[in-house]
Amino acid sequence: MYRDEHVVAFFPLEPATLGHTLVVPREHVANIWSLDEQTAERIAVATTRLSRVVKDTLTPEGLNIIQSNGKAATQTVFHLHVHIVPRWENDAVGRIWPPETHYSEKQKDDAWERLRSACREELRA
Repeated sequence: MYRDEHVVAFFPLEPATLGHTLVVPREHVANIWSLDEQTAERIAVATTRLSRVVKDTLTPEGLNIIQSNGKAATQTVFHLHVHIVPRWENDAVGRIWPPETHYSEKQKDDAWERLRSACREELRA
């Protein structure tokens, strides 16, 4: 569907919806944890532009951008890729978020504090 010197975009063999598009870096990157910032920027720009093309061409009612990492997150192809998934009411994809969760306030506060502390250390640059 699209290609330049850094990324390619194409339809998967089994699309979740019509117009479902994959955006893939040409250079091998296994997952988001291996992704450098320059490649990340190129993927983000291509994903944003292609999402507009999908919206303007197919006029979906919504759109999901999905990028999975690791088996627990359903990654089955270990080359980073971004899914652009146009959505319509009652399409075959269905809900992607649980209707509710049951985390305690302490669990949420602990996770937030750990992440906040890690961000202060990691993102100082």
